[in-house]
Amino acid sequence: MYLLIPGRHHLLTDFQFKYLNRLIKCELDGEKDVYGTPLVPQNIQGVIFAVTSANHLGTKRNPVPFYLRAMIIQEFSNSLDVPAFVYGIDDVGVINDFPEYTIKTIRHSSEGVHALTPENTVVICSTGVKEMYLQHGFRVLPAEWDPVSNQFTQPMPWDVVKLIAQAGDWRKNKTILDQMHPASFKIWSLYGVGEKVQHILKDPIIGADGDLTATRDYNVYVKQMDDIAAQKYRETAPYIQPGNIGDIGCAAGSWIKIACEDDRLHECDFYGIEVSRHLYDICLQRKHNGEFANPSVFFSQKNAVTSLVFEAGSMNTIHTSSLTHEIESYGSREDLIAFIRNRYNELVPGGVWINRDVVGPENKDETILLWLNNEDGENDLPIPEKPSTQGLAAWLGKLSTMALFKQFAKDFRHHEGFQLPHEWVSIAGKTYAQLSMQNACEFLFKKDYHDNWLSEMHETFCFWNYNDWKSALEEAGLRLDNLSTTWRNEWIVKNRLEGKVQLMRPCNNDVPLPIPFPVSHMLLMARK
Repeated sequence: MYLLIPGRHHLLTDFQFKYLNRLIKCELDGEKDVYGTPLVPQNIQGVIFAVTSANHLGTKRNPVPFYLRAMIIQEFSNSLDVPAFVYGIDDVGVINDFPEYTIKTIRHSSEGVHALTPENTVVICSTGVKEMYLQHGFRVLPAEWDPVSNQFTQPMPWDVVKLIAQAGDWRKNKTILDQMHPASFKIWSLYGVGEKVQHILKDPIIGADGDLTATRDYNVYVKQMDDIAAQKYRETAPYIQPGNIGDIGCAAGSWIKIACEDDRLHECDFYGIEVSRHLYDICLQRKHNGEFANPSVFFSQKNAVTSLVFEAGSMNTIHTSSLTHEIESYGSREDLIAFIRNRYNELVPGGVWINRDVVGPENKDETILLWLNNEDGENDLPIPEKPSTQGLAAWLGKLSTMALFKQFAKDFRHHEGFQLPHEWVSIAGKTYAQLSMQNACEFLFKKDYHDNWLSEMHETFCFWNYNDWKSALEEAGLRLDNLSTTWRNEWIVKNRLEGKVQLMRPCNNDVPLPIPFPVSHMLLMARK
């Protein structure tokens, strides 16, 4: 008879060892399942740990990588009288029958050696997952769960993880020492897992599954990043200093892929940093596929806001693209300032941080008038009820520019508690929206992102202009190179703005004057 223990297994508790040890030595004698029915005494051949979400690491839900979880289990099992087997069960999204997927994965991974059935396996599970195993006919032992009182009577492993996350010196916390099995304590201490978990679980930016936003369509996003990668590299390549080159917010690794093909950089080491689990997985897959010409390419899933992601004073070049506005959007101004300071600390003397991103207009605080075309689409088209991402994009695409602005005013940073200040005014028979130049440009430069509308509505583009950036960089100790520049995307002006919107400046004679469309992007070279 096998004992199957499914779970994430970030650590194992002292209770779990004593419980397993008793089951093995007493051969299930006197044990009752979740229904209170005694089990027939049987010899235990082995314990099988099904480690779920084995393909996840560095997230709030799964902070510990699979290899460390496996090491903990093997160390934990050394004192058991039977062998322990560890199988990784990858997270592949929503599965209606997770036990069947788990059993099949174990059978496949063991090449048929462990074909688990209700006849040869007893499941140990105290969470709601036990109901699914019961439906398959497995007997389930409750472990920490007391079916009589309908409550947990022993600490769950994740309870101990959360306790560690909130503790100061967790290695000397008496409750943790009482509850955490010595094998877990040994591996967590040896590999500094406790400090990493504290860092991840306290992170204000990363979501439960390691993403900034739950509303991003990654298929669309990756295609967009790949499509523009060559242009981004052309713009930044002249300023790259050979040596250690880091790309923070590397997305799918597209910029690094092109940089690896640059003959000037063939002896360089490349380091890609990505906070999103989805994108990090894509980077690893691309490396596995051999898509990078340089073998010295390394990827890590880290948050560059809350700490250094490279060794202090080690980087010759750091590259970021379309990232800093996301830090301001999903974090805070303090997070952005911390990010800038971290980059300063990571650069070697004379090293350069190349930052390509959107930027606000110089006159961002000026109150202006915004003319919006109301004849280029529908004005009273009702929004579909609970639309899909594709359905919402289709609906947005049918709206007039004026109707699109009205929807934008409702959605823009709504979840952050922001209400777009604006009012409608009529001058000489024409209607204008009166608002700040900054908020007008927020609409201008994201109004066409229909495919990722809900995600884009979290993001602010125009919070700082060039001089704001210059001041912030200098305060952190960086020098802004004179080659730094801002520019206006003429393609956007011609294809998305002209004839649809017009910026106007109020005048005393009631005849507003047109304002040229402002800069929208920047390329900053900040040197240490």
